[in-house]
Amino acid sequence: MSFTIDSARSIFPSTQVANVVPATIESFNQLSGEDQLALLWFAYTEMGVTITPAAMGAANMVFAEKTLTQIKQMPALKQTEVMCDLINHTDTDICHTYASFGTNIKLGFWYQLSEWMKQGIVAPIPKGYKMSAQASDVLQAIRQLEGGQQLSVLQEIVIKMGYSPTGSTQKIKEPVVPPKDIAPRTKVKIKGIDNLTVLSYMENMNAFDFQGAVALFAKDGALQPPFQEPIVGQESILAYMREECYGLKLLPEGGVSESAAEGFTQIKVTGKVQTSWFGDNVGINLAWRFLIDPQGKIFFLAIDILASPEELLNLGLVRN
Repeated sequence: MSFTIDSARSIFPSTQVANVVPATIESFNQLSGEDQLALLWFAYTEMGVTITPAAMGAANMVFAEKTLTQIKQMPALKQTEVMCDLINHTDTDICHTYASFGTNIKLGFWYQLSEWMKQGIVAPIPKGYKMSAQASDVLQAIRQLEGGQQLSVLQEIVIKMGYSPTGSTQKIKEPVVPPKDIAPRTKVKIKGIDNLTVLSYMENMNAFDFQGAVALFAKDGALQPPFQEPIVGQESILAYMREECYGLKLLPEGGVSESAAEGFTQIKVTGKVQTSWFGDNVGINLAWRFLIDPQGKIFFLAIDILASPEELLNLGLVRN
């Protein structure tokens, strides 16, 4: 039986995925709009010490400057109303504009609002405000996550805010003009893996050569980002990479390769990815699950956020 995208998703089924991330997001979604806003502010306030200044530059915040300035100049009551509108998916001009932002801009947008709230420039959470017991539990759950998992929760929360009823809102491309010079290319070595397709994928991604990375996929190949459905086809994968993958640094450490049916090869690589939001001090533990077709093309690639560093240990990758 030939592989399908659906059947390919089951390769390496023992991978320990961080299911706590979607569970925490679902708990957040059950909160009232007021508690969601308060929790978001507290989360950014606490995490502000670990978010790096370089992250705001990497997010190309020029796209959001007009909207942020507009909010900054509003009366305090209106500022609070706008933030609640974003959380409640209200049909407003600002919510439509926000929906067009990419993930990094949305993260930066709320980070800037939280900084202004601390400074009193934007209406802060009322002094002495107490979140509900349910919201406090969610905040505590976020505190207990690893840095990479915290970032994943924040990403999923801010992505879904704003108003886009049909899902057809035109996304702003990041950056406006892709770099003319591809980033310096460095050779990647992965313990236990010598597959040229996998090695080239890692090298292209670190060089932000997304055209090169996508060329490694089969025409009808698929990429499955963490906690998402597969993105099928080279054009769609390229659009995703351009929007979400600038600034990421992939640090694969080791892996295993196994023969699969009909001349396919399945390869699992584990390691870390670093993002400008937390700098070099925080790495997100990842697994890349490749299914390579007989022509050496990527038929399917799933990227999983791992539950814990123990998954790296399973492949003998953690060094004391």
